[in-house]
Amino acid sequence: MTIELSEPGTGGLDGIVAVLRAWQHEGAPMQLHPGDLGWFWRFGAEATAAAVRTWSRGGRILAVGLLDHPRLLRLAVAPDARRDGELAHRLASDLGDPGRGVLPAGTASVEAPAGALVRDLLDEDGWQAGEPWTPLRRDLTAPVPGPGVRVVEVTPDQVPERVAVQRASFDGSTFTEAAWHAMAAGSPYAGARCLVAYDERGDAVAAVTVWPAGPHRPGLLEPLGVHRDHRGRGHGAAIVRAAAAALRELGSSSAVVCTPSSNTAAVATYGSAGFDRLPEVRDLCRPPL
Repeated sequence: MTIELSEPGTGGLDGIVAVLRAWQHEGAPMQLHPGDLGWFWRFGAEATAAAVRTWSRGGRILAVGLLDHPRLLRLAVAPDARRDGELAHRLASDLGDPGRGVLPAGTASVEAPAGALVRDLLDEDGWQAGEPWTPLRRDLTAPVPGPGVRVVEVTPDQVPERVAVQRASFDGSTFTEAAWHAMAAGSPYAGARCLVAYDERGDAVAAVTVWPAGPHRPGLLEPLGVHRDHRGRGHGAAIVRAAAAALRELGSSSAVVCTPSSNTAAVATYGSAGFDRLPEVRDLCRPPL
């Protein structure tokens, strides 16, 4: 049986979300999480489907890719297929050939899980290491200390504040109320939560979305931001603790996040909220063709 590359269409998205959930487990390298798909869903189901690629053999999905950017593919591989030679060679061929409909010509990047054979093959093909990222993890076996500020779960009435904090946390953010509702309508958001933190004056100062992958599986924080006018006051660590507590309540075994290593403030914030740093990871970058 040969490996087949395909696009799922909107009707196949829920099945892919279920597959990604099943691939999340403790001790595994960080890779594409159903929450990543859920956050992308803010662009709508059709755009999400258009950005997803799957590689299957005999009807079983072995790898899932999300074009988080037209030139960046974020890849997840089934745990028992990370060293599958046939799959790795097919992935490397499809990623390297713009005619396959995965990545365009010119520079491009792939985020692939550590230990996957495809990383070795891309390295042999001349792909180069990109920007370092720092994964962080917090075990949720024990209760999480309280945030120390008021934190509420976002309801439709609070969406304007959730959106305002997001836009004030990230330069160039295009997040809108319509985007939040599109995200919340997607299947990955079932069980997920958006949280907003407020300071002593009642101002919305930080926000996060947490994505469980099911009981006893790692849950993801994506995105997390602190309003630019309220930084340096501990609100980042507070919302991180609230996010971890929410994931624990939802049954997650751990809370995970990945941030650019150059963002030392973010790395320090997660550390102060009880997250442990894991070994750095790097995307693989294809030189111009």
